[in-house]
Amino acid sequence: MGYENQDFADVAGGVSPAFIETLYARFKASPESVEPSWRSWFEGLEGSTEGASWQQPNWPLSSTDDLTAALDPTQMEPAPKPAKGGAPKPAPAAPSQDAIIRAASDSIRAMLLIRTYRVRGHLAANLDPLGLSKREMPDDLKTDYHGFSDADIDRPIYLGGTMGLQWTTVRELVDILRANYCGNVGLEYMHIADVEERRFLQERMEGKDKAIEFTPLGKKAMLNKVIEAEQWEKFCGKKYVGTKRFGLDGGESMIPALESVIKYGGAMGVNEIVFGMAHRGRLNVLTNVMAKPFRIIFHEFGGGSDNPDDVAGSGDVKYHLGTSTDREFDGISVHMSLVANPSHLEAEDPVVLGKTRAIQTIAGDLETHSRSLPVLIHGDAAFAGQGIVWECFGFSGIRGYNTGGCIHFVINNQIGFTTSPQYARSSPYPSDVAKGVQAPIFHVNGDDPEAVTFATKMAVEYRQKFHRDVVIDMWCYRRFGHNEGDEPSFTQPLMYERIRAHPPVSEIYGKKLTEQGVVDRAWIDENIKQFTTLLEGEFEAGASYKPN
Repeated sequence: MGYENQDFADVAGGVSPAFIETLYARFKASPESVEPSWRSWFEGLEGSTEGASWQQPNWPLSSTDDLTAALDPTQMEPAPKPAKGGAPKPAPAAPSQDAIIRAASDSIRAMLLIRTYRVRGHLAANLDPLGLSKREMPDDLKTDYHGFSDADIDRPIYLGGTMGLQWTTVRELVDILRANYCGNVGLEYMHIADVEERRFLQERMEGKDKAIEFTPLGKKAMLNKVIEAEQWEKFCGKKYVGTKRFGLDGGESMIPALESVIKYGGAMGVNEIVFGMAHRGRLNVLTNVMAKPFRIIFHEFGGGSDNPDDVAGSGDVKYHLGTSTDREFDGISVHMSLVANPSHLEAEDPVVLGKTRAIQTIAGDLETHSRSLPVLIHGDAAFAGQGIVWECFGFSGIRGYNTGGCIHFVINNQIGFTTSPQYARSSPYPSDVAKGVQAPIFHVNGDDPEAVTFATKMAVEYRQKFHRDVVIDMWCYRRFGHNEGDEPSFTQPLMYERIRAHPPVSEIYGKKLTEQGVVDRAWIDENIKQFTTLLEGEFEAGASYKPN
């Protein structure tokens, strides 16, 4: 039938019950005329309608092959004679054609349901921390759309190993699919043509045991980075009231996520990462990810420069500047650089990719592109609206420009300057442009640091294995205006009414870990105290800082 390079589950999920009836008739007439995968499936259905073998009337078997009989002591004795007048039990009736067709129809419709969740489950994912986005369950993700009534949802259905299940019920299947595809992570990947890439992502997303899990130590580390990101913004807000800093407030989950890129990237062979980003959150990344000393930032806030007096500088503002440093995780050192960026939001994209390509050329890493990694951090409006983004995607697979895949991290504030998404683009997501190069897209809820970090970990794994671009679309919000001197409620009154009432990420995640018994209130308060004390000391040191 010519289904080369396709999963049987994908093929079975895309055909009609009428096709199954025709194919089953061929199977009954001549099993050898049916492809092996379908033949095995029909044989499984026929065997399955009678239940488990040990439950069938003819079990245990009265006769076996000679070798089995020779090894079975019970078969060495002569079979007892039937009682006088007793009639032999009739052989169990073969399953009717209607029963086979119904079982096949159930399986096919279940396969279609699975495929629909793979393609469209992200549309029902819990992504918006503010709850402003209207994301109702699509009709084709409901069981009745696929012909399952309420009376059918607890009937056993044969899946033959799909999603790790031989048998299931519609109820159990939907619970698993919604947990996998409609939680705080929504994955778009069925637009990818390569079967191996799709299977790689499916194996990490699908199944009963595919919950997002981190160790207590890992959870503490994530909460601590969220606290540091949040307290940094609060400290700067208190010390420099009304001063532009383009804070990360509302998107703090990005900081532990970027830490995970360094950690997991280093573990998978990356020894150099080139970052590029616009101004929003840059100061937070400079200090809490790139380890630029706090005192230098405070010195720049006061009008000073990081350059010695005899070194000419650009004179640009502090939230346009870059840096470079080395970070070590688990004994592995990774060199990192954050390129400078002018006010043009995406101007650094080709610079980051070109720099990474140059590093790979010098290091002789053009075969695998595995030791150097470009990471671009975007705003949602710029990612969807600026042509340079697509131009960089267009070059991503071309020999001579390829960097082995870039990780794109979108800080999705759900607003661009003062424009709401429905007035800024025609696509559902700002990340839809990435489908043009078949990049997988992870949509994540920014109020869940574990979900965001899980997505970045998978993104690093995917990039290192397949050397292709991958996108993380983190839904969050911008707690203040376009800059700290703006009043956003003039243009978005409903959104900012919701934001003012919304607790910060550290409070939401801290409460979750407290309920799990991972931390307590005293632990959270102590970490806040230690970090703010550090910032106070660095603030005082910044007043007398001298570049060397």
